[in-house]
Amino acid sequence: MVSLHTSPVDESTARGLLTEYFQSREIGFAHQGITYTPVFPDAEAFTPPRGVFVVVRDDSGDAVGCGGIRLIADGPHGRRYEIKHLFLRPETRGRGWGRLLMADLEARARDLGARELVLDTHHSLEAAAALYAATGFTGIERYNDNPNATRWYGKVLAGTQTG
Repeated sequence: MVSLHTSPVDESTARGLLTEYFQSREIGFAHQGITYTPVFPDAEAFTPPRGVFVVVRDDSGDAVGCGGIRLIADGPHGRRYEIKHLFLRPETRGRGWGRLLMADLEARARDLGARELVLDTHHSLEAAAALYAATGFTGIERYNDNPNATRWYGKVLAGTQTG
């Protein structure tokens, strides 16, 4: 059964998954004539209470995906976390693990007091957009200056505990 484990974002397994993710984006964007600018995340931004990073492991215990949340400036609904670096290896897709990872990150954000989750993506990543819509995200105004993004999404976390 698939499992999710917190990990320092700069730990070797997490860094390897991020390298894979960035390489896949560079290749995909290059086919469209777009330059992708990878930026490895700051470990402090993904350390509680500022954030968390999660590694997805398959039935065999192999690391097959990752994703994280990080605290950013408050938004119109209050405390805001951003989902970053959501990645699953292609051979794992279609199993519901993306939804599982999104639900896990949302629960972790709620535990950290988030009132809203946001994320950005590129319009060419249609499967990602479908996942975000299926997990309750809707289009919002641009909230950052990410040069790789063309779409921004948000989700208000109703019933979030504050404290």
